[in-house]
Amino acid sequence: MGGRDTAFPLGFFCFFGDSASKYSSCSQELPVGYKPIPPREFGAPDGTSCKYLDMLGPMVIKILKWLLALGLAFVLLSLAAIWYIGAWNIVFPSSQHDEVAPALPTDLGDNAILVFSKTNSFRHKDGIPGGNAVLKSLAEKNDWGHFATENGAAFNDASLQKFSVVIFNSASGDMLSDAQEAAFQDWLQAGGGWIGIHAAGDSSHKGWTWYVDNLIGADFTAHIMGPQTQAATINAELADHPVMAGLPPSWEQEEEWYSWEESPRVRGFTPLATVDETSYDPFQRIFGSDRDLRMGDHPVVWINCIGQGRSLYSAMGHWASAFDIPEYQQLLENAVVWARGEGPSGCPEKE
Repeated sequence: MGGRDTAFPLGFFCFFGDSASKYSSCSQELPVGYKPIPPREFGAPDGTSCKYLDMLGPMVIKILKWLLALGLAFVLLSLAAIWYIGAWNIVFPSSQHDEVAPALPTDLGDNAILVFSKTNSFRHKDGIPGGNAVLKSLAEKNDWGHFATENGAAFNDASLQKFSVVIFNSASGDMLSDAQEAAFQDWLQAGGGWIGIHAAGDSSHKGWTWYVDNLIGADFTAHIMGPQTQAATINAELADHPVMAGLPPSWEQEEEWYSWEESPRVRGFTPLATVDETSYDPFQRIFGSDRDLRMGDHPVVWINCIGQGRSLYSAMGHWASAFDIPEYQQLLENAVVWARGEGPSGCPEKE
């Protein structure tokens, strides 16, 4: 900066490095190219002394430092909170696709299930491990082969042939590459079985049109808030369907209830169970808004058949505790058996 006729309020000068600290007094000699500014020229009242300005500068800088520290702390705490609640990939979206397939167990057998829980969008940090644990327990109980992964590269022709059922346990976002999606679609239509749990039916999948059209059949709108989870009554609609075997006509379950723009029944899907909207408060109340999420016809479990394959979606599974409910465990156990092709499909004939 030497050589330029640069004006500077000296009361602030001492805070910009040791080399400047010796010029913190208006009465001191300045480096070549600098000249003092009279106090009145940068807002000080007439008659303000240089001593006053020398005191004012440190005070302002100290305040600015505290504000900067508080701002940084707020940002760090906000980022920690975003990560803690599982919303990191909503704020910072990811389209990361795995390229190296995982090594599969050699003893999977004929009735193996692949549990997939990759999250490139919201992550259910309680529900995913809770669901994975129960699905593993059901596999052990029924002598099913079992492999859980978050590696999307498992979706290739050779690996998928090892499994009879694939379960998306709250998998979310842009999880798979185009080639991986195509491999899964071919596998399913050739006779595979798919089960989607909770976030597998949210809005994070809208970029995969085939998935939404064939496996979900409805456009997600929102989930309840204020409170976020509530106990409600689930009613079995098709009590004689194999997936509903052994279940009561109705049961209570606490859940983060999802809503969609319309019932998947409209698009030809077959609901197996609905939630009674009079048994909970179907509104999203947040930031002063009051959004009505009632659907009228509100399925929470439904099926569809795609080619030779079978699919089932269940909206329950936000908390790990959802998977501890005996009725829900029974439903998931039945769903795996049905999805792999046992018993009648229950799907309507398609033209």
